[in-house]
Amino acid sequence: MGLTGTALAIDAGNSKTDVALVATDGRVLGTARGGGFQPPVVGTGRAVDVCAPLIAAALAQAGTTGPVDHLSAYLANADLPAEEAALTAEIAGRGWAHTVTVGNDTFALLRAGLPDAGERVGVAVVCGAGINAVGVGRDGATARFPSLGRLSGDWGGGGHLAEEALWFAARAEDGRGEPSDLARALPAHFGLATMQELIEALHLRVIPDRRRLELTPLLFGVAAAGDPVARTLVARQAEEVVLLATVALNRLDLLGEPTPVVLGGGVLAARHPLLHDRIIQLLAERAPKAVPRVMTAPPVLGAALHALDRAGAGAAAYQRLRATWA
Repeated sequence: MGLTGTALAIDAGNSKTDVALVATDGRVLGTARGGGFQPPVVGTGRAVDVCAPLIAAALAQAGTTGPVDHLSAYLANADLPAEEAALTAEIAGRGWAHTVTVGNDTFALLRAGLPDAGERVGVAVVCGAGINAVGVGRDGATARFPSLGRLSGDWGGGGHLAEEALWFAARAEDGRGEPSDLARALPAHFGLATMQELIEALHLRVIPDRRRLELTPLLFGVAAAGDPVARTLVARQAEEVVLLATVALNRLDLLGEPTPVVLGGGVLAARHPLLHDRIIQLLAERAPKAVPRVMTAPPVLGAALHALDRAGAGAAAYQRLRATWA
């Protein structure tokens, strides 16, 4: 039997998937977390399969099996209209909800960082495992980027930074590049003595690929200690974040008015001083009207807020929902 006055909110990223069952009065009735969402790797159907046990668990906490009124899903790798259409059809076919909305996960970050009343205009930049930006302007105009990696001109994100750190560390050790403490710090993290040992361990999968993301915080630590090579990478990341924000603002004709710029994802939410301070400085120089704000609440909040938007919820519902993840 379905549960009326409820919605499912899904935030599915490359590394984890969050599901929340929310009531239209703002109560959170159930939550669940699972693995990453990667349609390009496993296909649309198998990617959506990741959501099934999480949805079942969230519904079980409320004593129901569904369907709910609406499902708002904000998903990594929903970068192109064709991908959004395929994911919408797949999710709608599962019968979890009477209606379904699917969008790129960066829109969930943006919604979480915007007000709950009035016109919702702003830009969001997410820098987690990958990097992306979206913006919403007047009359619903949007600015987006394909976010397909180097193919679409992207630079940065935790995965990319880890690869760059490995590249510079390898060259620092063998003499092809500048000396850098990365050549010591990266293998030491895995209990190894040299980059040669680390390269072999990664190549032979003795160290799983998923652990490469552990190198990103190390990069920031080495940069904070003054290493020039690491500091250059951090500065480049700040440049890319601000470039995405300012291009989106310009496309939407928002550079000349106060506009929220919501920053989120694991790399930005960590507020590494070198990165964060440089981003704020560059935004002040290039988009002085921008109002930066860092979101540390889980992105599933944005998906849940969207579900309340569709239901026409009142102010008290939004306050209750936000308080859950405050």
